Amino acid sequence: MKRTFLLVLLAFLATAAFPQGKDFLLLKRGANQKTQIRYYPGEEITYKSKKLGFYVTDVITELDENFIYLRENIVAPADILEIDIRKKDPRNGTLKALNALVLGAGVILVSVEAINGLYQRSELSIDDGVGVTSAILIGTGLALLPVRYKTFKHKGSNRLQIVMMRMD
Repeated sequence: MKRTFLLVLLAFLATAAFPQGKDFLLLKRGANQKTQIRYYPGEEITYKSKKLGFYVTDVITELDENFIYLRENIVAPADILEIDIRKKDPRNGTLKALNALVLGAGVILVSVEAINGLYQRSELSIDDGVGVTSAILIGTGLALLPVRYKTFKHKGSNRLQIVMMRMD
């Protein structure tokens, strides 16, 4: 009983010590790791290729050294012009949270001032300073709406690499 337990434990530790890597598609903008985006097999990718000229959404099934195998297509990294990264880039989440914070602060500020005016003076009135401040906050939030990372263009210092992490 102890021998079988030790053998199972040893086999488990041996497989845990040498994990199998996972291949991925790396979108790299410069040397900074924060600007790198990874697409793994099974994930959905929206790209624009040289041959088609419009955006196509497909699921990555497999990666090879020279090709990306999708559910309905096979494409080489050199043929990809742009990749839509709106859902994938983690920096967009930060920008979205900042945008919601600024817009929410403006709306809450003007709402609290209106409720306070109703409670204290029994009339709907907003102080000039509070109105200007909330207008600036709401305007800033609306101006930040279109500021997002939309596409990754495969040109210049932007590189598209297939990283093979297999231990053959």
